[in-house]
Amino acid sequence: MILARVAAAPLSGHTGRVPAPDGFAWTQRKNGDVVITHHGQRAATLRGVRAREFVDDVGDSSDQELMARLTGNYKHGNERQGRDHPRNAGKD
Repeated sequence: MILARVAAAPLSGHTGRVPAPDGFAWTQRKNGDVVITHHGQRAATLRGVRAREFVDDVGDSSDQELMARLTGNYKHGNERQGRDHPRNAGKD
């Protein structure tokens, strides 16, 4: 397995849920490399052992969360806190 799934602890003052990632797709090249795209734009290329492990983990499904974590394109849940921080006051 490439990454372990860990449930995030709720943030204090955070009332909503972080939306589930979407828009990810992957294809496997003839040489075994895996290309992960996000809304049609290449986000990551996995090679060698990581590519093989990814294909084994995902199989025929479209595991959006796994692809988001591998590419770093996912919400961390702290965006609202950052927006409300005093140093960002008046920046909209």
